[in-house]
Amino acid sequence: MSKTITPRETIARLRLTRCAGIGPVTFRRLLDEYADAATAIEALPERLRQAGHRALAMPLESEIEAEWIRTEKYGGRILFFDDPHYPLLMKNVPDAPSAVTVLGDVARLSQKSVAIVGARNASAAGLRMAESLAAGLAEAGIVVVSGLALGIDRAAHMAALYPGCTVAALAGGIDTIYPPENKALRDDIAARGCLVTEAPLGTVPQGRHFPRRNRLIAGMSQGVVVVEGGLRSGTLITAKMALDYGRDIFAVPGSPLDPRSRGGNDLIRQGAILTETVDDILRNLADTVDISRAPPQTTRKAFDTAQLSLLETSQQPDNDPRRRIASLLSNTPISVDDLVDKSQCSVSVVSSVLSALELDGEATFLPDGQIVMLQPEV
Repeated sequence: MSKTITPRETIARLRLTRCAGIGPVTFRRLLDEYADAATAIEALPERLRQAGHRALAMPLESEIEAEWIRTEKYGGRILFFDDPHYPLLMKNVPDAPSAVTVLGDVARLSQKSVAIVGARNASAAGLRMAESLAAGLAEAGIVVVSGLALGIDRAAHMAALYPGCTVAALAGGIDTIYPPENKALRDDIAARGCLVTEAPLGTVPQGRHFPRRNRLIAGMSQGVVVVEGGLRSGTLITAKMALDYGRDIFAVPGSPLDPRSRGGNDLIRQGAILTETVDDILRNLADTVDISRAPPQTTRKAFDTAQLSLLETSQQPDNDPRRRIASLLSNTPISVDDLVDKSQCSVSVVSSVLSALELDGEATFLPDGQIVMLQPEV
C-alpha cells in the first residue's frame, strides 16, 4: 500500500469495506470515531447490541487476507479513500467508495479526465464521433474514462489507448474478462492506462454491479459526454449521477428519428452542452485544464495501430452480417468504407447486405455514394 498503514490495518479496513451493511459514509464515520479500523471492528458488536440492531456478518480475517494477497500477486493494488493515489476527483463525491482495486498506471487516476459514454449498439456515425472526441481529448493530455462496454465505450477507449490516456471502470473484478469481445482491449488498457473497480478479485459482473461502475465513471470525471443513448439507458443514469456530483454534462445531438439519439437530445434540451467537436468540450474545461499541452504521442498514427492490433475483437457480438451492418446505420450518412471498417466485414459482404437492405426499403444510397437508414412510414 502506498499509504503507510500496517498490514493489520489494511486487512481490517478491507473487512469493513466488504461487510454488507457498512457503506462508504458509515466507513468514514467509524474511522473518524475510532483510532483505526481494527478498533472499530472490536467495538461494533457491543455498539450494535446497545442500539438494538443485529450483529453484522463481518468477513473473516483469513478471507480478506487471501483477497489482498491474490490481488497483489495479480499485479493489482487496493487503494483506500485516503490513499494519495485514490482517484482525485472521486474524493469529492459524498458516496465515494471506501476502497477501489486498480490495475495499471495509477498516475492516470489523478489527471484531468472526461468520460465518454453511450450505446452498446451504436451507429457507425456515433462510433466515429466517439473516436474523434476521445482522440482530441487524449491529444490535449486529458484522460478518457469509460466503462469498457461494446459500442461507444470501446471506441472511446481505443482512440485514447496508445497515448495511455484512458481509464476503464469495471463492474467486475480486475481479473474478469467482460465482455469477452473486449479481452485484448482490456489487457491493453491494463498495460497502458488503468482499470478501476469496487469489486473484489474474481467478481463476475451481474446487473446489480453496473450502477457502481457508473458511479465510478461519473465520480472520476470532470465532465461526462453522451454520444448516443436511449431515454432509459445506463448512459443516462451515468449522466444523472454526474449531474448530481456537479460535473459538466456534454451531449452529441442526433436525429430525432433515431432512438439512440433521444437521450442525448433530451440532455441538450435540459441544458447539457451541445457537442459537435472536441473544442466544445475543451472550451468548457479551459479554466481548469491546460488545453495547449503538446500531445504525449502522435495519436493519429497510434490509433490506427490500435485498430490493427484489435481486429480479432469485433465491435459487435452479433455474428449475423446483416444485423451487424444494419445496427451501424442511422439517419446520419455513412460511407461504405466506414461500414467495412466498423463492421469488420469484407467489402463484398457489406455491398451485398446494403443491396438487400435497399431492396427491402430499409436503407437508401445518397447521390454521393453514402448510405442512410430509412425510417418506417407511420
